[in-house]
Amino acid sequence: MRLLVRPPDSSPAESYGFQFIRFRTQKLSRKDHVQEDTNNCELGLVLLGGKCTVESSRGTWTNFGRRPNVFAGMPYALYLPIDTQFTISTESACDLAFCYCRAEKAFPARLVTPADVDVEIRGLGHATRQINGIFKPSFPADRLIVVEVFTPSGNWSSYPPHKHDVHNPPGEVDLEEIYYYRIDRPEGFAVQKVYTADRHLDETITVRDGEMVLVPEGYHPVAAAPGYNTYYLNALGGTARSLAASDDPQYEWVRRSWGEVDRRLPLVSMDMEN
Repeated sequence: MRLLVRPPDSSPAESYGFQFIRFRTQKLSRKDHVQEDTNNCELGLVLLGGKCTVESSRGTWTNFGRRPNVFAGMPYALYLPIDTQFTISTESACDLAFCYCRAEKAFPARLVTPADVDVEIRGLGHATRQINGIFKPSFPADRLIVVEVFTPSGNWSSYPPHKHDVHNPPGEVDLEEIYYYRIDRPEGFAVQKVYTADRHLDETITVRDGEMVLVPEGYHPVAAAPGYNTYYLNALGGTARSLAASDDPQYEWVRRSWGEVDRRLPLVSMDMEN
Protein backbone atom coordinates (compact mmCIF):
# COMPACT_ATOMS: atom_id res chain seq x y z
CA MET A 1 0.00 0.00 0.00
CA ARG A 2 1.37 3.43 -0.92
CA LEU A 3 1.01 5.71 2.07
CA LEU A 4 1.18 9.17 0.48
CA VAL A 5 -1.89 10.16 -1.52
CA ARG A 6 -1.92 13.28 -3.71
CA PRO A 7 -5.03 15.51 -3.76
CA PRO A 8 -8.00 13.39 -4.84
CA ASP A 9 -10.43 14.59 -7.47
CA SER A 10 -14.20 14.77 -7.10
CA SER A 11 -14.76 11.10 -7.92
CA PRO A 12 -16.57 8.87 -5.39
CA ALA A 13 -14.77 8.45 -2.08
CA GLU A 14 -11.96 5.91 -2.32
CA SER A 15 -11.07 3.17 0.17
CA TYR A 16 -7.33 3.17 -0.69
CA GLY A 17 -7.25 -0.50 0.28
CA PHE A 18 -8.86 0.00 3.69
CA GLN A 19 -11.66 -2.24 4.95
CA PHE A 20 -13.66 0.48 6.72
CA ILE A 21 -12.55 4.03 5.83
CA ARG A 22 -13.26 5.83 2.55
CA PHE A 23 -12.32 9.47 2.02
CA ARG A 24 -12.29 12.33 -0.44
CA THR A 25 -12.34 16.12 -0.53
CA GLN A 26 -14.25 18.28 -2.98
CA LYS A 27 -14.37 22.02 -3.66
CA LEU A 28 -17.74 23.27 -4.87
CA SER A 29 -18.43 26.49 -6.72
CA ARG A 30 -21.55 28.63 -6.40
CA LYS A 31 -24.71 26.77 -7.48
CA ASP A 32 -22.96 23.39 -7.60
CA HIS A 33 -24.88 20.26 -6.60
CA VAL A 34 -23.70 16.88 -5.36
CA GLN A 35 -26.08 13.92 -5.11
CA GLU A 36 -25.06 10.73 -3.30
CA ASP A 37 -26.26 7.81 -1.19
CA THR A 38 -24.35 6.67 1.87
CA ASN A 39 -25.39 3.04 1.17
CA ASN A 40 -23.61 0.77 3.68
CA CYS A 41 -21.49 3.57 5.14
CA GLU A 42 -22.01 6.31 7.68
CA LEU A 43 -20.73 9.74 6.62
CA GLY A 44 -19.05 12.58 8.45
CA LEU A 45 -19.23 15.66 6.20
CA VAL A 46 -16.72 18.25 7.49
CA LEU A 47 -16.74 21.81 6.21
CA LEU A 48 -13.14 22.80 5.69
CA GLY A 49 -14.35 26.20 4.48
CA GLY A 50 -17.50 27.96 3.30
CA LYS A 51 -21.19 27.12 3.67
CA CYS A 52 -23.57 24.59 2.14
CA THR A 53 -27.10 23.21 2.35
CA VAL A 54 -27.82 19.49 2.68
CA GLU A 55 -31.23 18.02 1.84
CA SER A 56 -31.53 14.35 2.72
CA SER A 57 -33.87 11.50 3.48
CA ARG A 58 -33.00 12.13 7.15
CA GLY A 59 -33.60 15.88 7.26
CA THR A 60 -32.50 19.23 5.82
CA TRP A 61 -29.81 21.61 7.08
CA THR A 62 -29.71 25.03 5.44
CA ASN A 63 -26.70 27.24 4.77
CA PHE A 64 -24.52 25.95 7.59
CA GLY A 65 -20.82 26.61 7.99
CA ARG A 66 -18.85 29.72 8.82
CA ARG A 67 -15.05 29.57 8.66
CA PRO A 68 -13.48 30.50 5.30
CA ASN A 69 -10.66 27.97 5.84
CA VAL A 70 -9.47 25.59 8.53
CA PHE A 71 -7.10 28.15 10.10
CA ALA A 72 -9.85 30.76 10.52
CA GLY A 73 -12.23 29.15 13.00
CA MET A 74 -13.98 26.12 14.42
CA PRO A 75 -15.67 23.45 12.30
CA TYR A 76 -19.21 22.61 11.29
CA ALA A 77 -19.82 18.95 10.42
CA LEU A 78 -22.84 16.81 9.54
CA TYR A 79 -23.27 13.15 10.46
CA LEU A 80 -25.44 11.03 8.13
CA PRO A 81 -26.15 7.35 8.83
CA ILE A 82 -26.24 4.36 6.49
CA ASP A 83 -28.83 4.26 3.70
CA THR A 84 -29.23 8.03 3.45
CA GLN A 85 -29.84 9.80 0.15
CA PHE A 86 -28.61 13.39 0.17
CA THR A 87 -27.98 16.43 -2.03
CA ILE A 88 -25.44 19.15 -1.27
CA SER A 89 -25.97 22.62 -2.77
CA THR A 90 -24.10 25.89 -2.35
CA GLU A 91 -24.71 29.60 -2.74
CA SER A 92 -20.97 30.32 -2.59
CA ALA A 93 -17.68 28.43 -2.76
CA CYS A 94 -17.43 25.52 -0.34
CA ASP A 95 -14.60 23.15 0.63
CA LEU A 96 -15.73 19.75 1.93
CA ALA A 97 -14.24 16.56 3.35
CA PHE A 98 -16.26 13.34 2.97
CA CYS A 99 -15.33 10.87 5.73
CA TYR A 100 -17.11 7.57 5.06
CA CYS A 101 -16.92 4.48 7.25
CA ARG A 102 -18.52 1.08 6.67
CA ALA A 103 -21.23 0.51 9.26
CA GLU A 104 -24.08 -1.82 10.20
CA LYS A 105 -26.22 0.21 12.59
CA ALA A 106 -28.12 3.41 11.80
CA PHE A 107 -27.89 6.36 14.18
CA PRO A 108 -29.73 9.70 14.02
CA ALA A 109 -28.42 12.33 11.62
CA ARG A 110 -26.96 15.30 13.47
CA LEU A 111 -25.33 18.65 12.75
CA VAL A 112 -22.25 19.42 14.85
CA THR A 113 -21.67 23.16 15.36
CA PRO A 114 -18.55 24.90 16.71
CA ALA A 115 -20.16 25.06 20.14
CA ASP A 116 -20.46 21.24 20.13
CA VAL A 117 -16.78 20.62 19.40
CA ASP A 118 -14.60 19.52 22.32
CA VAL A 119 -11.24 21.34 22.32
CA GLU A 120 -8.26 19.65 23.98
CA ILE A 121 -4.74 21.06 24.31
CA ARG A 122 -2.64 17.91 24.40
CA GLY A 123 1.04 17.44 25.22
CA LEU A 124 3.64 19.90 26.50
CA GLY A 125 6.58 21.88 25.18
CA HIS A 126 7.38 21.25 21.54
CA ALA A 127 4.83 18.42 21.45
CA THR A 128 1.84 20.64 22.31
CA ARG A 129 -1.06 20.57 19.84
CA GLN A 130 -4.80 21.29 19.66
CA ILE A 131 -7.36 18.55 19.09
CA ASN A 132 -10.89 19.45 18.01
CA GLY A 133 -13.16 16.50 18.72
CA ILE A 134 -15.90 16.43 16.07
CA PHE A 135 -17.22 12.84 16.09
CA LYS A 136 -15.54 11.44 19.20
CA PRO A 137 -16.11 7.91 20.57
CA SER A 138 -18.91 9.32 22.75
CA PHE A 139 -20.77 10.65 19.69
CA PRO A 140 -23.69 8.35 18.69
CA ALA A 141 -22.37 6.54 15.61
CA ASP A 142 -21.46 2.98 14.67
CA ARG A 143 -17.73 3.08 13.84
CA LEU A 144 -16.71 6.50 12.52
CA ILE A 145 -14.42 8.77 14.56
CA VAL A 146 -13.32 12.18 13.24
CA VAL A 147 -11.07 14.78 14.86
CA GLU A 148 -9.00 17.67 13.54
CA VAL A 149 -5.56 18.55 14.90
CA PHE A 150 -3.63 21.83 14.79
CA THR A 151 0.13 21.67 15.28
CA PRO A 152 2.04 24.98 15.66
CA SER A 153 5.11 25.54 13.52
CA GLY A 154 8.12 23.59 14.76
CA ASN A 155 6.07 21.33 17.04
CA TRP A 156 5.51 17.60 16.98
CA SER A 157 2.13 15.90 17.04
CA SER A 158 0.89 12.34 17.58
CA TYR A 159 3.89 12.21 19.88
CA PRO A 160 5.25 10.23 21.65
CA PRO A 161 4.60 7.83 18.77
CA HIS A 162 1.51 5.69 19.30
CA LYS A 163 -0.23 2.89 17.43
CA HIS A 164 -3.67 1.27 17.28
CA ASP A 165 -3.31 -1.85 15.13
CA VAL A 166 -4.10 -4.67 17.60
CA HIS A 167 -7.54 -5.46 19.00
CA ASN A 168 -6.70 -5.73 22.69
CA PRO A 169 -9.25 -3.59 24.55
CA PRO A 170 -9.30 -1.64 26.73
CA GLY A 171 -5.64 -0.79 26.18
CA GLU A 172 -5.62 -0.76 22.36
CA VAL A 173 -8.03 -1.31 19.47
CA ASP A 174 -7.42 -1.91 15.77
CA LEU A 175 -8.20 1.24 13.75
CA GLU A 176 -7.57 2.31 10.17
CA GLU A 177 -6.70 6.01 9.96
CA ILE A 178 -6.14 8.76 7.43
CA TYR A 179 -4.30 12.04 7.94
CA TYR A 180 -5.55 14.73 5.55
CA TYR A 181 -3.30 17.82 5.62
CA ARG A 182 -3.62 21.54 5.18
CA ILE A 183 -0.65 23.90 5.67
CA ASP A 184 -1.15 27.60 6.38
CA ARG A 185 1.20 28.71 3.57
CA PRO A 186 1.29 27.07 0.12
CA GLU A 187 5.00 26.23 0.13
CA GLY A 188 4.90 24.70 3.62
CA PHE A 189 5.20 21.06 4.57
CA ALA A 190 5.08 18.58 7.43
CA VAL A 191 6.92 15.31 7.95
CA GLN A 192 5.19 12.11 9.05
CA LYS A 193 6.83 8.83 9.97
CA VAL A 194 4.95 5.52 9.81
CA TYR A 195 6.80 2.51 11.23
CA THR A 196 6.29 -0.80 13.00
CA ALA A 197 8.39 -2.19 15.85
CA ASP A 198 10.02 -4.79 13.59
CA ARG A 199 10.52 -2.16 10.83
CA HIS A 200 8.76 -4.19 8.14
CA LEU A 201 7.07 -0.83 7.61
CA ASP A 202 9.39 2.15 8.03
CA GLU A 203 8.63 5.26 5.96
CA THR A 204 9.38 8.95 6.41
CA ILE A 205 7.03 11.07 4.30
CA THR A 206 7.10 14.75 3.31
CA VAL A 207 3.48 15.97 3.19
CA ARG A 208 2.25 19.17 1.57
CA ASP A 209 -1.01 21.08 1.55
CA GLY A 210 -3.94 18.97 0.37
CA GLU A 211 -2.10 15.65 0.59
CA MET A 212 -2.98 12.63 2.70
CA VAL A 213 -1.14 9.89 4.57
CA LEU A 214 -2.66 6.44 5.11
CA VAL A 215 -1.95 4.67 8.41
CA PRO A 216 -2.85 0.98 8.06
CA GLU A 217 -0.68 -0.01 11.05
CA GLY A 218 2.26 1.08 13.14
CA TYR A 219 3.40 4.22 14.95
CA HIS A 220 2.82 7.52 13.13
CA PRO A 221 4.26 10.76 14.62
CA VAL A 222 4.11 14.13 12.80
CA ALA A 223 6.42 17.17 12.76
CA ALA A 224 5.38 20.62 11.50
CA ALA A 225 8.14 22.48 9.67
CA PRO A 226 9.29 25.66 11.49
CA GLY A 227 7.38 28.66 10.16
CA TYR A 228 4.34 26.64 9.08
CA ASN A 229 1.28 25.78 11.15
CA THR A 230 -0.10 22.37 10.22
CA TYR A 231 -3.67 21.10 10.21
CA TYR A 232 -4.75 17.53 9.69
CA LEU A 233 -8.13 15.87 9.67
CA ASN A 234 -8.19 12.35 11.10
CA ALA A 235 -10.86 9.85 10.08
CA LEU A 236 -10.71 6.51 11.89
CA GLY A 237 -12.70 3.29 11.94
CA GLY A 238 -12.13 -0.30 12.94
CA THR A 239 -12.88 -3.07 15.39
CA ALA A 240 -14.18 -0.87 18.22
CA ARG A 241 -15.34 2.71 18.66
CA SER A 242 -12.45 3.82 20.84
CA LEU A 243 -9.23 5.83 20.57
CA ALA A 244 -7.31 3.44 22.81
CA ALA A 245 -3.69 3.29 21.65
CA SER A 246 -0.28 2.23 22.93
CA ASP A 247 2.88 4.34 22.92
CA ASP A 248 6.19 3.19 21.51
CA PRO A 249 7.96 2.17 24.75
CA GLN A 250 11.28 3.54 23.45
CA TYR A 251 9.93 7.09 23.69
CA GLU A 252 7.75 7.03 26.79
CA TRP A 253 10.55 8.74 28.78
CA VAL A 254 10.09 11.90 26.68
CA ARG A 255 6.91 12.77 28.58
CA ARG A 256 9.01 13.36 31.72
CA SER A 257 11.24 15.87 29.92
CA TRP A 258 8.54 18.19 28.56
CA GLY A 259 8.24 21.78 29.71
CA GLU A 260 5.16 23.98 29.76
CA VAL A 261 2.17 24.13 27.43
CA ASP A 262 2.96 26.04 24.22
CA ARG A 263 1.31 29.42 24.71
CA ARG A 264 0.54 29.74 20.99
CA LEU A 265 -2.36 27.37 21.50
CA PRO A 266 -5.22 27.25 20.81
CA LEU A 267 -4.52 28.11 17.18
CA VAL A 268 -8.24 28.39 16.44
CA SER A 269 -11.12 29.22 18.76
CA MET A 270 -14.66 30.52 18.89
CA ASP A 271 -13.26 34.01 19.57
CA MET A 272 -11.83 34.19 16.04
CA GLU A 273 -15.35 34.15 14.60
CA ASN A 274 -16.96 36.90 16.68
